[in-house]
Amino acid sequence: MRSTTRFVALGLAGILLAACGHKDKDAPLAFVPADTPYVVANLDVLDDSTRAALLAQADAQLPSQVAQLNAAADRMAAKDPDGARLMHALAAEFSGKTVEAFAQSAGLDLKGHSALYGLGLAPVMRVELSDPGAFEGFIGRLETAYGKKLDVANVDKQSYRKYAFAASGTELILATVGKQAVAALLPANVSPALLRQALGLDRPQKSLQDDGRLVALAKAKDYQKWLVGDLDLTRALPLALGGKDPLFSAILKAHAEAESAKTGEPVANQLQTSPSCVSEAGRIAARVPSMSFGYTRLDAKHQNARFDVSLADDISKAFADLKVELPGLGSPGTAPFDLSIALPVAQLRTFWMAQADAVVAKPFTCPALTDLNDGFAKLGPAMQKAAIPPFGDMLGLRIALDTLAPGQSSLPSFSGRIVLGSNNPVGLLAMGQMMVPALAKLKPVDNGAPLPLPKDMVNMIGQPAWLALSDKALALGVGPGEDAKLVETLKSATGDAGRMTRMHLSGAMYLQWLQLMEQKVDSLAAATAAISKSDEPSIDGVDSDDSATLAAANAARSKAQLAAMKSQAERVDSIDAEMHVDKDGMVITSETVLK
Repeated sequence: MRSTTRFVALGLAGILLAACGHKDKDAPLAFVPADTPYVVANLDVLDDSTRAALLAQADAQLPSQVAQLNAAADRMAAKDPDGARLMHALAAEFSGKTVEAFAQSAGLDLKGHSALYGLGLAPVMRVELSDPGAFEGFIGRLETAYGKKLDVANVDKQSYRKYAFAASGTELILATVGKQAVAALLPANVSPALLRQALGLDRPQKSLQDDGRLVALAKAKDYQKWLVGDLDLTRALPLALGGKDPLFSAILKAHAEAESAKTGEPVANQLQTSPSCVSEAGRIAARVPSMSFGYTRLDAKHQNARFDVSLADDISKAFADLKVELPGLGSPGTAPFDLSIALPVAQLRTFWMAQADAVVAKPFTCPALTDLNDGFAKLGPAMQKAAIPPFGDMLGLRIALDTLAPGQSSLPSFSGRIVLGSNNPVGLLAMGQMMVPALAKLKPVDNGAPLPLPKDMVNMIGQPAWLALSDKALALGVGPGEDAKLVETLKSATGDAGRMTRMHLSGAMYLQWLQLMEQKVDSLAAATAAISKSDEPSIDGVDSDDSATLAAANAARSKAQLAAMKSQAERVDSIDAEMHVDKDGMVITSETVLK
């Protein structure tokens, strides 16, 4: 019997050792503390075909992102010229390259693991490298473009580069540690312990890899292992408000010193923290304890994602079983753009009044939170007013657009339907008739045939329009043929339990939106050119030519960004999204189908 027991024990030990052996002790997650307030990481790597498809999409987005990076650098230039040059240098590394070409030149392993996480609130990024030497070359090119070398320091023979952001009291550190690149934003006066942990010289007592939190989260929420993110507000908010987080304290001190130089207010006075801040931060976090996200499907044709917000039990219970009788909320949209939003004013009023009463009964005393007292004090009376009919009877709104095109005025022309859900649609119509007397001639009946709007209103709209009524909604159809769709629209399925929002967007409609935005940018550019040719005097000390040049540059960047977005939109077949509340909280899902 004893030999059998020893045999079983040895067998179990062997299994456990084998399981432990599969864990890479130098994987990025092995450096992440189990109690980190936030983390985004991949638990597995993509297959080759999916990676290739995502890289193609990333390449389409890259010009827009480079333009945004350069724009951010331009805005920074006046206050931090060195930082602006560094950002321009980074943008130049991406310019004219594919993502894969950039990764290869920088030594980044696209088939490796990475993690972005917090040491307290200080962000640390660890990325596996395919070629550490190439990464060092990338840093060298940044320094050349920047115009000077970054400061170099050493800890236990581990070298790292650093750049100080004086205005914020922080510093960026960059290092090659083994076959990983490490980047972190730390306090300028970083402690040796925090620096060593950021570089990975000291390991956490318990890592996120040991803890298994992300693996369990992915399984519970059906996230695929390619990307999982988690924000623990029960940890993050007390750190932010408690005054003890090193990074946050450094930023606040730098701000206080700048304010003191302007106003004379002592720095110490500005940095005083009430003992109540930590507990009151926990009080807020208890209402929304955490947020997480991940992909639920990812392949060459599909990009499905899910975003979860955990909520306190009383919040979830207030909406998880609520069925909002808004036509269209209970079924997928069919129009090129179809958006249904639940706005059950009666239930929202009850919920928000309870929140306002709770804050009035126990106001916040932490200085950073006292503004919430005034906000909630005003919320109570506002919710009382929301009970006034017909607003108090509102259930929601649905907008279904069949067409969208440039109009002769500044507004685009469209055809489609607008549905106002209400427990009293007759009262809603009566208010509309009071505001627009021409509507008084219309006498729609419940589930009756749509009635055409009066001729003078049609002339104002510029196309035919109809009104229809049901027991739970008032609907307006605008454009040829929309009258035939109104009856079916009003009979669409209403919301199921917990459903709050649905949206459908076709790729063609998405592209049309971007084209309209591009036309707006062109109009702005034309107006800017006209200003630059005028003889108008300077305004507020800024020469009109300089203002026009700046506006033209902004318009050019916007147009470049829109061109990149259009390139991406041309690959989209459809985008669907929905939001609902269940017993655990709020869930937002999206499904993108590519051509």
